[in-house]
Amino acid sequence: MENGAVYLKKGEGRSMKAGGPWVYDNEVERIEGEPLDGDVVSVHDYNGFCLGKGFLNRRSKLRVRMLTRNRNQEIDEDFLRTRVENAWEYRKKVVDTGSCRVIFGEADFLPGLVVDKFSDVLVVQSLALGMDRYKSFILETLKELMAKDGISIRGIYERSDAKVREQEGMPRVKGFLSDPFDTKVEIVENGVRYFVDVAEGQKTGFFLDQKYNRKAIWPLCPGAEVLDCFTHTGSFGLNCAKAGAKRVYSVDVSETAIACAKENAARNGLSVEYEVANVFDLLPNLTPGEYDYIILDPPAFTKARRTVDNAMRGYKEINYRAMKLLPRGGYLATASCSHFATEELFIKMLHAAAKDAHRQLRQIEVKQQAPDHPILWGVPETNYLKFFLFQVI
Repeated sequence: MENGAVYLKKGEGRSMKAGGPWVYDNEVERIEGEPLDGDVVSVHDYNGFCLGKGFLNRRSKLRVRMLTRNRNQEIDEDFLRTRVENAWEYRKKVVDTGSCRVIFGEADFLPGLVVDKFSDVLVVQSLALGMDRYKSFILETLKELMAKDGISIRGIYERSDAKVREQEGMPRVKGFLSDPFDTKVEIVENGVRYFVDVAEGQKTGFFLDQKYNRKAIWPLCPGAEVLDCFTHTGSFGLNCAKAGAKRVYSVDVSETAIACAKENAARNGLSVEYEVANVFDLLPNLTPGEYDYIILDPPAFTKARRTVDNAMRGYKEINYRAMKLLPRGGYLATASCSHFATEELFIKMLHAAAKDAHRQLRQIEVKQQAPDHPILWGVPETNYLKFFLFQVI
């Protein structure tokens, strides 16, 4: 039940009224009642018309995270159970659920909450105060639903250690939400085995969103000489090796990531060369034509609108260098995981890089994140991953 009401300023709330998931702090005229941060409040336009309900947090720029547009909807355990059931049923239809993202925050109408399933382990990241209160209930509900499908979850680990928690007035936390277990969990994706370090890996331990993009590179791999840049825990390079590449050379600036990648290669009995190196320093010093397939899967170069220009210069530099290195007829797989680097900006960058490199691109495939990370139209933040596969001619 809501414990107060939030009223918008006249003319504000345009994004939320168009389907967006948030009311921003500077859009609020007043708060009526005595709601605590984390409580459910009703949201009203300046004229009193009720626009729905959501979680309030005065310490966050996202003043209200919307839960429903139905003014008569009660926000209780039955409501949350239905949302969780819908999320799990959707995953069973669209992806291999051996390892997948089970809950993707706002795209599943459970704002600020991410739950990843790695084999028989769940990893949760809770980034919103209101949703944090229901975390235990949601996880127990998930376990019950999966048990009905014959899936036994042996452990749960929390990775709510992102800095954004502090912006919500919440401490950064991580640790077991179940009996302790070995936090190096083995998963299988596209026939490749990985050890996922759910305690120390980036974010929740492994990037599941590129699952089908990693499979998309397979047809071009047999006999190829592959340069795999920003390999992280080795996923793209291992898919290349599994698909029959003649040679795979994988690079990352992180010693920890390379150590994990080597372990994953050994687990699969695959031959991959690894080097700890900065890709920006490496690419200008390579011999043109040495590789006929280059993969660029960098971390997000920007996580804020104000740094987009610098980020696009970084994307252009690595793509330009890769295009110059490839022989005519070589292949380029290139990606960006920043939603601020929009598809429009990314395509514009690729055109500019190709022009400067005196190359023409023949598009083979364009993909986005796997469907267990659903894109909710009207919520641009859920549309973040761009993946292009080209022949460079």
